[in-house]
Amino acid sequence: MDNRNRSSVLDYKRVLAMLERGQITTAEAFVLFRELEEEQVLLRLEKNEEKLMSLDEITRELDSLIGLDKAKKLVKEIKAFVEIQKKREEEKLNTEPIVLHMIFRGNPGTGKTTVARILGKIFKEMGILEKGHLIEVERADLVGEFIGHTAQKTRDQIRKALGGILFIDEAYSLARGGEKDFGKEAIDTLVKAMEDYKDNLILILAGYQKEMEEFLNTNPGLRSRFPIQIDFEDYSIDELIKISKLMLEKREYKLSKGAEKKLRKILEQKRFKNQDKVGNARLVRNLIEKAIRMQAVRLVNKKNVSRQDLIYIQDGDLVGVDEI
Repeated sequence: MDNRNRSSVLDYKRVLAMLERGQITTAEAFVLFRELEEEQVLLRLEKNEEKLMSLDEITRELDSLIGLDKAKKLVKEIKAFVEIQKKREEEKLNTEPIVLHMIFRGNPGTGKTTVARILGKIFKEMGILEKGHLIEVERADLVGEFIGHTAQKTRDQIRKALGGILFIDEAYSLARGGEKDFGKEAIDTLVKAMEDYKDNLILILAGYQKEMEEFLNTNPGLRSRFPIQIDFEDYSIDELIKISKLMLEKREYKLSKGAEKKLRKILEQKRFKNQDKVGNARLVRNLIEKAIRMQAVRLVNKKNVSRQDLIYIQDGDLVGVDEI
């Protein structure tokens, strides 16, 4: 029992088995159990420390994303503004109120949720938010079926988001039912929360550009509460190809030249048919995942499958995926 690293090669079941076989005493088993528990705690702490990122690292994560130029520019402006306001406060100078509720306008798959998640990390590191987590909801998560139900459901989601960001996708759906719809109750509850938790909650409303603009026009008081508005433009075909390669690279796959040409053709057809609202990065992900499955079907009964076979997506693997 004098081997200092002995606990690292044991687990609880093996210790019990050794005890039952009489290889160790009860006291020795107790010591090993305690060492294993301490080792697990240390491993969890090390894992949590690895997850922590500095502000510079989080900013680099944002910069590494393909496209999103307008969003990146505005995020840098927000970051700089917050830093300077803090320095002015330290020097006893007048400061501008830090109101960071936002409107994200753009089609699906344009990076809205990804940017919101990164913003949460940035604001946590800057000390603006306590936790920096993201709670993503939609109308069904907020609107109830009877009087009073909506306010309670909305407050529940607000409580989950405290210390972080509450991200409401297709937010305009809250105002589509007219005066008698319970969506108005959700809006009123959210507006109250923006004031009650102004130092510990950021609200981001997201959705299609045109619909979000109409939504803000239905309630003149809403627009002034969201001083930051970011437009997320559709990705170009070249950017979508880069995104597809990045997705594949993370999975240790690659596109053959023929497959890249085929994928470009599919994306151009989708864009020509004005299907952007179901496209962008989300479409690319669906295409890639389907192609990987098609590659598997092609290879599963093949003899002598090489490493290159396993890595490369061929143009034939993209047959049929244009139906997505």
